Amino acid sequence: METTAVIAAPDRTQLDYHSLNAMLNLYDNDGKIQFDKDREAAREYFLQHVNQNTVFFHSLEERIEYLLEKQYYEPGTFDTYGVPFVKELTKKAYDKKARFESFLGAFKYYTSYTLKTFDGKRYLERFEDRVVMTALFLAQGDKKQAEYLMEEILSGRFQPATPTFLNAGKAQRGELVSCFLLRIEDNMESISRGINSALQLSKRGGGVALLLSNVRESGAPIKQIENQSSGIIPIMKLLEDSFSYANQLGARQGAGAVYLSAHHPDIMRFLDTKRENADEKIRIKTLSLGVVVPDITFELAKKNEDMYLFSPYDVEKVYGKPFADVPVTENYYDMVNDGRIKKSKINAREFFQTIAELQFESGYPYIVFEDTVNAANPIKGRINMSNLCSEILQVNTPSSYNEDLSYSEVGRDISCNLGSMNIALAMDGGNLAKTVEVAIRGLSAVSDLSEINSVPSIVNGNNKSHAIGLGQMNLHGYLAREHVYYGSEEGIDFTNMYFYTVLFHALSASNKIAKEKGETFFGFEDSKYASGEFFTKYTEQEWKPATKKVVKLFKDAGIDIPTQDDWVALAKKVKKTGLYNAYLQAVPPTGSISYINNSTASIHPIAAKIEIRKEGKLGRVYFPAPFMTNENLDYYQDSYEIGYEKIIDTYAAATQHVDQGLSLTLFFPDTATTRDLNKAYIRAWQSGIKTIYYVRIRQMALEGTEIDGCVSCAL
Repeated sequence: METTAVIAAPDRTQLDYHSLNAMLNLYDNDGKIQFDKDREAAREYFLQHVNQNTVFFHSLEERIEYLLEKQYYEPGTFDTYGVPFVKELTKKAYDKKARFESFLGAFKYYTSYTLKTFDGKRYLERFEDRVVMTALFLAQGDKKQAEYLMEEILSGRFQPATPTFLNAGKAQRGELVSCFLLRIEDNMESISRGINSALQLSKRGGGVALLLSNVRESGAPIKQIENQSSGIIPIMKLLEDSFSYANQLGARQGAGAVYLSAHHPDIMRFLDTKRENADEKIRIKTLSLGVVVPDITFELAKKNEDMYLFSPYDVEKVYGKPFADVPVTENYYDMVNDGRIKKSKINAREFFQTIAELQFESGYPYIVFEDTVNAANPIKGRINMSNLCSEILQVNTPSSYNEDLSYSEVGRDISCNLGSMNIALAMDGGNLAKTVEVAIRGLSAVSDLSEINSVPSIVNGNNKSHAIGLGQMNLHGYLAREHVYYGSEEGIDFTNMYFYTVLFHALSASNKIAKEKGETFFGFEDSKYASGEFFTKYTEQEWKPATKKVVKLFKDAGIDIPTQDDWVALAKKVKKTGLYNAYLQAVPPTGSISYINNSTASIHPIAAKIEIRKEGKLGRVYFPAPFMTNENLDYYQDSYEIGYEKIIDTYAAATQHVDQGLSLTLFFPDTATTRDLNKAYIRAWQSGIKTIYYVRIRQMALEGTEIDGCVSCAL
């Protein structure tokens, strides 16, 4: 990421769209940023490129007939609705005269999303066509829902994640799902099946995270013969090669992550794989690493004590269940004192020091605060890992296998069915309840329509949980537009009340779906929703804005904030008819969908006022922060200026109303030390943060380069 240069703009009369976009990096003669040049670049992009490379049809009927005959679209969608309705919905979409607010938004859409001819040279869809096809596909024959989805997506209030928006309705397509989470158990059958499943899922375009905490450590016995196990590193090497080999027809890079408990004996070797000077035999270049850290680890570091590492093989023998399913904090001293469990120890502070050092080098590992996550989990069971972008937090269960790798018992693994709302446009829409409900129904359809039979545990988990992840983006853009500083008292107050209100409407929508279908998610009866425990914090105290500014923002938008009585009534409804979705919210690090939606990414502050990206052969492309003008620049401090404290505080305000996680990246200036990083971990942990995604040091953003993000959820 770079900042704008103070250079006087040259006097040119004829410029192409790329040159016009580049003028964002040049101040005009009055020292102002030339925002109008970017909008002009977007218009010229259509005139100079899109219009000339779009296949022309005389009528919608001709277009549909051609796309079906040539097998670009699935015929079932049109058979369900009939051409007259498709024609009517398409006309309504075009009548809205939607326009891309930035050149990068238009460029991203036509480069990455729209349907193209098989040779990739010409376009077969405008933005409106892709929106209509997505709405028709997800509405599953419900004409009213199709119209609602079209309106919400085209207005920008709701945006399905890349796999859904890219693939919906296409005959030659990948899956609708962003990413997957898989367990690996402590046996060769599970390891083999895990690698095969990773290949199958990566081939279909999803990022895959795998849990390694249950695998016995290096040197552990096999069939009672000591020093036989090779530990987790060889598995990581196999997975890294698998992801580099399997990708979605070259359209999306294969991507994987592995998670390991902080108290696994191989933890330091695991971390060493990301060191810049690591031996090539163990070095992991492209696989992402995550560490699962329980409360006891922080408590031991606070006391400057050693932390014990426990053999998963022995723990499973003693407790009768895999290591990852045993709460470490709760059982720590019992395991320390149990002579049946082989153990070793390292210094707790040195462990956190190592993490900080590695994050300076690579941004890894991700961190999951295990006990915080499980304390907030409303579903019976244990959460022991996250995904490639650290926002998915769901209960999983183990599978077991026969010698031929067929399943003897199918466990529950996890799918990420994602989409995000644009906070600014959702507030502008004035009917937050409707926007949330349409989004929840759309994402539930993603779950209902997905059945990846090559991995039965994924199918089983998806079918039983109907889990989705409604995300949010454009928080900074909205706050700045409303003259509120990110991380200020008013900014945190708005974040709190917005997520509070979204949660209410998300639960209401899921309850409606459960009532309509006569079906709840598997295990609802044992959940904190059914017992009413989940609702206590909302029914036993009043939640309302703490600042006059936030009262005014909701009042001016015509959006009511749920009252205590509303929550009491909702709790009764849920207890009576249940919820359709085991999980409802997760906030991913939105990337490409932020650009086409003209949003600041996720709920992070911006990385730069004018963001610079490298886009293939086109080279540098400039993206101005949404709603930024030459008059409100002060409200667009970047992530490094704002500092990690205010980012953590903002995320903490949102986290208390999100059943899963939020992809939290911490930003530091180039003067930061490992001590600063350790202080940030402690602040995050104490604030109730569930996960930490990347750590970014400003000096890492080298000139002319782009920092890689999550290739599954961020796109």
